[in-house]
Amino acid sequence: MNNLRNSVRLIGNLGAAPEVKNLEKGNKVAKIALATNDSYTNAKGEKVTETQWHNLVAWGKTAEIAEKYLSKGSEVAIEGKLTSHSYTDKQGVKKYVTEVVVNEILMLDKKN
Repeated sequence: MNNLRNSVRLIGNLGAAPEVKNLEKGNKVAKIALATNDSYTNAKGEKVTETQWHNLVAWGKTAEIAEKYLSKGSEVAIEGKLTSHSYTDKQGVKKYVTEVVVNEILMLDKKN
């Protein structure tokens, strides 16, 4: 059960191409916006779809794979862990950020 601690699994579509930065010593980091959809039928019998946006961060080889193979609209399954941190912006306001640090990416798009 230890591998269930702080484990996140999501399937969704990228809202934009991964934003990749090259860091010191050749390391890379990729920031990815992932949309997941949930559908239900409301009291009037209408189908309602709600979209949730998730901030993902991939490091090293995982970031390289994201940069090379993913683009806006790509469907992926990811596995990672939830992290939170805070910072103070230029106006002195404290901001809180929750992200999923990606361990694995599975590309689900159909091959042409």
